[in-house]
Amino acid sequence: MPDLDDLGALRLSLELAASVTAILLVIGTPLAWWLASGKSGMRRLVGAIATLPLVLPPTVLGFYLLLLMGPEGPVGRLTQTLGIGLLPFTFTGLVFASCLYSLPFVVQPLQNAFETIGKGPMEAASTLGASRIDAFFTVALPLARPGLITASVLGFAHTLGEFGVVLMIGGNIPDKTQVLSVAIYNHVEALEYTQAHWLSGGMLAFSLLVLVVLYSIGKK
Repeated sequence: MPDLDDLGALRLSLELAASVTAILLVIGTPLAWWLASGKSGMRRLVGAIATLPLVLPPTVLGFYLLLLMGPEGPVGRLTQTLGIGLLPFTFTGLVFASCLYSLPFVVQPLQNAFETIGKGPMEAASTLGASRIDAFFTVALPLARPGLITASVLGFAHTLGEFGVVLMIGGNIPDKTQVLSVAIYNHVEALEYTQAHWLSGGMLAFSLLVLVVLYSIGKK
């Protein structure tokens, strides 16, 4: 059975996944809309940067984030100046790193949903006197609801299952930065396979549920 440390890791993982998903929906939705409908020549570069975590090894991303948020990095200097302190090995640091690592899992489904809508509905709303912002909230977002659901589920599930980035940025501090994937790793290292089976089985069942939900959304 899971022990108290495992339950703490589960709670922290759920808090991290919920926080990251909420932040990415706020940030990723306008970004995805701009990538889908904007005319700037910078879209390809920005889209490539947003997609980079899909192909970049987590350890590479974690290493550069450590440098970025360290005492000599620009983010680290800024947070120290603001009195926040350094972000590595804190829950806030985990949120920051996870937002970058899970960004493409939220932006890409939203961008695909907005591109599927096309320009017709927005042009129709414009002829009826709706401003671009009004049309976005009353036309584009409702029509992109399947994409929003997919982005939310993928962002939450991906953040919940992270290992490399969270281990490098957060370390392994119980009740502070130790998430579920790190707890499983600890049990395997200690040859505690029963506890590892409990946690891994739960993650496996959750992952299967996520895929069922996504396939159901796709069929609808």
